[in-house]
Amino acid sequence: MRKYLFICKATLMESLQYVMNIALGFISFFMMVFVFINLWNYIYSDPSKLISGYSRGQMIWYVILTEILWYGTRNRTLTVQISDDIKSGTIAYGLNKPYHYIVYIIAKHIGEIALKFVLFLGAGLVIGLIFVGPIRDFSPLRLPLILLSLLLGILINSFIRMAISVLSFWIEDCFPFHWIYDKLLILVGIMFPVEVFPQWAQPIIRCSPIYVVSYGPAKLVIDYNYSTALEILLAQLIYLAVSFILLMLFYQKGVKRVNVNGG
Repeated sequence: MRKYLFICKATLMESLQYVMNIALGFISFFMMVFVFINLWNYIYSDPSKLISGYSRGQMIWYVILTEILWYGTRNRTLTVQISDDIKSGTIAYGLNKPYHYIVYIIAKHIGEIALKFVLFLGAGLVIGLIFVGPIRDFSPLRLPLILLSLLLGILINSFIRMAISVLSFWIEDCFPFHWIYDKLLILVGIMFPVEVFPQWAQPIIRCSPIYVVSYGPAKLVIDYNYSTALEILLAQLIYLAVSFILLMLFYQKGVKRVNVNGG
């Protein structure tokens, strides 16, 4: 365990050298948030109006929070490095290292996004407080469950992305699958909460990764409800177990294929 903590720490220290690269991402982040703030301000011509049970402030905060999750956790390590390692054969060298390749990638990923996420979180909170105001009825006592949901959502998203990349053992290019996953996450999970969609589509979305990756953590911040919190956390725990098992299954099958073919 100590070696993975060291990998995480070393990666985090390295990312401190590239703070300006992270800062450049604030431009597109601010533009996206600014567009949605004005869009929802226009739609909510009456500030007291509710749309699908959400007030104007809640809807804007939902977008800000999901955008923070999107920009703060994006990482080429999960989508590019794994695929490149498999296609180039570099992964064969990693199999002989004194660490598990998958756990190594997870530790490296956490180290790379830790600083980025904190910076985007700070920027998003400042933008929200300036343009929208405080989150209605928010209580610091809910932070432990919110942080747990946030961590679970990040891990689930990471496992799913890694599982897609591991398909490179069998598929030449996994980019189309990453593209589909990203677009579904943006269109269905980031721009609008589940309740905005038609009644027939909501059960489908609630059974998808979108519900536990982006909607869940944001929902607990803007509209906390004890029963909803338990439902979201239970769904996240199930998805966490299933996504990790599938990831390890794909990886073990792929590694066996490498060994059979002589590395």
